[in-house]
Formats: sequence, structure tokens, C-alpha cells
Amino acid sequence: MELADIIIKFILIVVIFAISLVVAMYSTYAERKIAAFFQDRVGPNRAGPWGILQPLCDGAKMFLKEEIIPTNANAFLFIAGPSLAILTALIGSAVIPWGQTLIIGSHVVDLQVTDINVGVLYIFGVVSLGVYGVMIGGWASNNKYSLLGAIRAASQNISYEISMGLSIIALLILTGTLSLREIVEQQHSWHWNVLYQPLGFLLFIVCAFAETNRTPFDLPECETELVGGYHTEYSSMKLGFYLFAEYINMFISSAVMATLYWGGYNYPGMDWVFVHTGPVVGPLIGTAVLFAKIFLFIFFFMWVRWTIPRFRYDQLMDLGWKVLIPLAIANIVLTGLWSTYLSPLFK
Repeated sequence: MELADIIIKFILIVVIFAISLVVAMYSTYAERKIAAFFQDRVGPNRAGPWGILQPLCDGAKMFLKEEIIPTNANAFLFIAGPSLAILTALIGSAVIPWGQTLIIGSHVVDLQVTDINVGVLYIFGVVSLGVYGVMIGGWASNNKYSLLGAIRAASQNISYEISMGLSIIALLILTGTLSLREIVEQQHSWHWNVLYQPLGFLLFIVCAFAETNRTPFDLPECETELVGGYHTEYSSMKLGFYLFAEYINMFISSAVMATLYWGGYNYPGMDWVFVHTGPVVGPLIGTAVLFAKIFLFIFFFMWVRWTIPRFRYDQLMDLGWKVLIPLAIANIVLTGLWSTYLSPLFK
């Protein structure tokens, strides 16, 4: 790899890192504005025009607040918990194809940090690591509410990862690849996987809510039962890392759903647009389309939060083990029968 390619790749990593943080930061603003709209309130409106500077004020507050580590807490793990949570949230973006290949002069810029042939497995590996930040922070706090939140997070993560993995297996039967780039390329124009796997997508998005600890599956931080859950004892930027990690996870989950099921950067008529706009503007339009899909999913996450009440924990477990897993297995069987016996008849 030439030096210019290394520099381009480094710039891409920095840009994706910055975009993830900015999206997470302004997701807090959007969440408060959407909640206010649903509840017939105004929402943030003091810091800047329409309250647009509110996330910057919140970030400054997090940085300037006093750092508190409980006397009986394990100090090293208490700090490691939120650090691991934000790290695992950020590295999930490495295998997501953010757009088609750009051609700038003599340089070919691939809008993906790395295209590994097991990209789907990488995503699942990162998702499974994310819960450790919650578990470590909850245990290290030496607080019963935090520990209960950590235990809930571990149980919830195990339960819903199974359903999520099974929903993806049906998709892999159709696509025949684990590379996210290849999966996107197979959805060229309007041949999106959601049209062939509607049940698989429904299972995946429900599991995504549970994996990101979003309402109605936010039992690890259930305020009405556990004060603040796993981050009860946290303050200052360590608390900010946990809150940021949740919104970054929501952003990455939305990007994964858009990539796997909704065509990624593909859209109807993209070939015509590409021919008439060129090798630079054309791919950037595809990237803008991908981000539009991502923002729609983020809006859906927030819409559900302020519409549907929280489950009880036994209902959460029953849904995961007794409903989603059987449906995911049935979806695999139906997809296998379709691919083996029925699909060849239509070729």
C-alpha cells in the first residue's frame, strides 16, 4: 500500500469517527425535540437558535463536572467500563460500506475502512463485546442497583443475540456471502433484501432495540426500578461515555440495518444518476441516500421510545426465547425451502 493510500485511509477513519460523534451528539438534541413534539412541549430552545447549541452545552457540562469514584468501587474497572463501551461502539463502523468507490484524479478512494470477507461476523463480534462495558461498570461500582442492571444487560444481550444471529442466517442463505460490500452490491438499484426477507428484518430490528438497550427494552437502566441501572454511580465524562455509546450504537445499528436490508447506498435510478453526475458526485449521492436511511431509522428508534411503554423483565425474556427464536428458526426453514425448491422454478 502506497503512502497516499495510507493517508487517504487514515483521513477516512478520522472522518467516520468524527461523524459518529457528531451524530451521537445531535441525536441527544433530536431526541429531546422529538419527545417535546410528542408531548406538546417546546424542548431545548435557549442555547443558540432553536436550541441548536444545546448538545455543546451538555458536553461542556459533562467535561466540567466533578469526577467521583465511589470509595468501595474497583477504580481500574470503574474507569475501564465506560471506556470499553465507547470503544466497542465506535469500531463497529469499520466494515460498513458508506458509499461506492470514488475516483479522484489517479486515486481510487474506497468509502469503507476495510472490506473483510467476514464482515457480518465482525459486526456480531463487536456487538457481543459491547455488553462487557456495561457488565464491568455495573460490577465495579459496588452498588446493588448497578449490579442488577449489569446482570439484566448480560441476560438480555445473550437472549436477543441468538434471535439476531438466526435472522441473519436466513439472509446469508439468500446472499451467499458474509461481506457487507457484496451484500450491498447484490441489492443494486431497488433489489433490496427487505423485499425478500421482511420477517427477518422485523426480527432484526426488534433485536436491535434490545441490543442497544433502547425503550421498550431499556431494562438495564430502568429508572423506575434501578435508579439509573448500571451507571447509577457514574458522573462527569464517564457517564457521558455511556450515554454517547448508546447513541453511537443506535447510529451503527441503523447503518447495519440500512446496509443489510434496505440497499445501503443503492437507490432506484442510480445508474442514470451516476452516468450524468460522474465518478465523484455520483458516489457521494449514494452516501447521502445511505445517511437518509440511517436518519430515518434513528427517528424510528426515538419514535418508539416516546410511544411504547417499557416491558417487564419477564415479558422481555419471554419475547426473546418464546417468540423471536421460534420465528427466526421458522424463517430459516422457509428461506431454505424457497432457495432449494421454489427459487429455481422462477429462473
